[in-house]
Amino acid sequence: MAVRLQMKLGVIAEPDRVNDSPDTIVVVEPSVGSVARSKGNLYLIVTSTIASQRAQEATQLAAETIRSEFYYDESAGIRVCLEKALGAANKRLLHQRDRLSLHGDGVNGPIGIGVAVVRGNELYVGTIGPAEAYLIRQARLSTLPDPHRERGLPTNDLEPDVWRGEISVGDSLVLVSPNVMAKLGPDELKDAMVTLHPQPAMEHLHHRFVAADGSSSDAMIALEATEVAATHKSRTLVPVRPPEPLAGSPDRSPIPLADSVGDGVASVQASATRARAAAGGVFDRLVLRLQDLLPRRRTAYRRVTPAAAKREVQRRAAVALLAFVMVAVGLGTAIWYAGGNPGAGGHDLASLNAGQAALKTAKDNIAQVFGPGVDLVEGNPSLALDLLTAAYTSLQTAATNGIAAAELAPSLKQAVGGLDRLYKVVPVAAAKIVQIGTAQNPADIGYLILGPGSAPFILDRAAKTVYRVDPATHKATRVYWLGNKVTGGTEGEPKLIALGATRDLLIVDVKNNLWRWRPSDNAGRGTTTKVKVSTSASWGDDILAIGTFLKNKSEGLYNLYVVDPSTQQILAYAPARDGNGFPAKDTKRLAVARDLGKVGDMYIDGDIFITDNGTIVRFVDGRAEGWQAKPIGDDLLRSTPAYRLLSSPTDKRVGALYAYDSANARVVAIDKAKGDYIEQYRLSGDAPGMEDVRGMYVLAGADGGPATLIWASKNTVFTSILEAVPDVAPSASGSPSPSGSAAPSKKPASPKP
Repeated sequence: MAVRLQMKLGVIAEPDRVNDSPDTIVVVEPSVGSVARSKGNLYLIVTSTIASQRAQEATQLAAETIRSEFYYDESAGIRVCLEKALGAANKRLLHQRDRLSLHGDGVNGPIGIGVAVVRGNELYVGTIGPAEAYLIRQARLSTLPDPHRERGLPTNDLEPDVWRGEISVGDSLVLVSPNVMAKLGPDELKDAMVTLHPQPAMEHLHHRFVAADGSSSDAMIALEATEVAATHKSRTLVPVRPPEPLAGSPDRSPIPLADSVGDGVASVQASATRARAAAGGVFDRLVLRLQDLLPRRRTAYRRVTPAAAKREVQRRAAVALLAFVMVAVGLGTAIWYAGGNPGAGGHDLASLNAGQAALKTAKDNIAQVFGPGVDLVEGNPSLALDLLTAAYTSLQTAATNGIAAAELAPSLKQAVGGLDRLYKVVPVAAAKIVQIGTAQNPADIGYLILGPGSAPFILDRAAKTVYRVDPATHKATRVYWLGNKVTGGTEGEPKLIALGATRDLLIVDVKNNLWRWRPSDNAGRGTTTKVKVSTSASWGDDILAIGTFLKNKSEGLYNLYVVDPSTQQILAYAPARDGNGFPAKDTKRLAVARDLGKVGDMYIDGDIFITDNGTIVRFVDGRAEGWQAKPIGDDLLRSTPAYRLLSSPTDKRVGALYAYDSANARVVAIDKAKGDYIEQYRLSGDAPGMEDVRGMYVLAGADGGPATLIWASKNTVFTSILEAVPDVAPSASGSPSPSGSAAPSKKPASPKP
């Protein structure tokens, strides 16, 4: 009978490997029979001569590519599929060579691959670059050569060569990193594999490697072919012998005459049984005779009902049943509505009583806060907060118990107005600066910033254009657009914009080119030049924000900051001495890598502020500890803030940081030094305009006066002075009328810088 082979595996557990090892080990032994018969078992090591996190990412990428491509490809045999999988891994490493820093000697990379496939008694082995394979057969060590040993991945001229042979019982194969062999040598490898099983052999060699001060690459896999016999052993036949000499002879009682008496009793019992059976037979026959004498009905002819008739009967029965159900449901609904539906004619008496009691409680609390000549919001804010909170909760209870909204409206307006005053809600008025786009070509503003000359600059993603809005005439003028030819190239599609010092507008296009527009007059004319950034080619397509910070005020030099989620860092670039570009390599501003995939905006004033998934984070010396935006406290009225945009008109840790809360269509002022909540701003009468803010900035007020907010929606730029106005709402005729939901702020709406 044929002998099947079983592979005994030896591999080092991940926790036992050296800490700085960049290597990756993959073992695939399919559990599906068809896959095992067609593809076999895959044993793979991917090594690197560089010990870094990027190198480990590269080895994992190559290993996963080889595994998936080999088992996915069914177009050819094992050798061809292995060569194609190695080629696919090389291509992926080539595409990401710069990001993963896989430069090697400039031609061939630092990644090595050792791969083996076992199918039945067939063995396929391939090595590329810094990886070695050894076959131990009859206590002799053989090296499986690689004609292109010096060509590590990635390389531009890969020629993979896969060796094919037979594997027999007792043969062993080892895939190992050259770094391990340099420390141990082939003799020690052979002795371990000959005297030990694969797993203890690998553990012994790895202990020797660590004891010899080995570090970095340490990948090792060993497998040994053993026999699995497919045989069947039948049960051995055993002769049966009587356990006693008298076995099989009739049983006899030792008591005299006992057997004769027993036989007589048995004979009597048998005779009685036969007599009972005969009597029963006679009775049965008499009954059958009587049944034969009874009259009988003739056998009826068989009637065959057509299938169509059956279906018609079934259809009529179904229609009748459905009609009955509909009539029953209709009658039940009519009775329910006429007799006792709480939703049709009002809540039941108990619910209405509970609602009236809750409304009375709310009115009593509001009367304590706003009685004749009394205003606890000013006189005793803490007591007013407790009373108004209880009143608002009672009004909600009254609404759920059937009290009409019109009856609740006056009390609800007073309660919400008082709470808004306690929570420092400032209603402000908005004015339109400019509207861009048409009905045929609608605009899609992506960003708004304060640009050179203290003018608003907006990026229209639909028109792929950057506009300058004249502060005096409020007219929008193109300063940058896709396809515009300038000195040094053709302007690309704009993606991000930022202000550089006070005179430069910086624009990053979708290909990560940095452009600088500098005004030549006050009418919107200027010059555009391309600016070189040292590592902009490695940004990828996922950068989310850019910003600048003035480095040398006298020379107008500024640093460039880029939020790059792919590196989980905020990258900083120092300017050239002449101000033309950023030639130096980037520096990482975060002390610890951070997931930046949900960053909405970045503001820099010496500290770095970002909005990350709705929260505000401040970084000082690359760390985010020690500061957070304090809660507003108005969760009873509004949802949790989701901050998306940031701005401030003051210096580092002075004054307020203004944040746009997209969840509640408001702008919140927060103390930059401590994170305390100051106040919040919304449009008077909940007028539209702040639901979808795309960009904003704040200008400080003159002589300590209120600040000015400029923001952009999808196609319109607005402005508002951040001081309280009467909270009016549009009436049915279109003219505003006072609502009385909030009183003017008693202190300046914006803190003094």
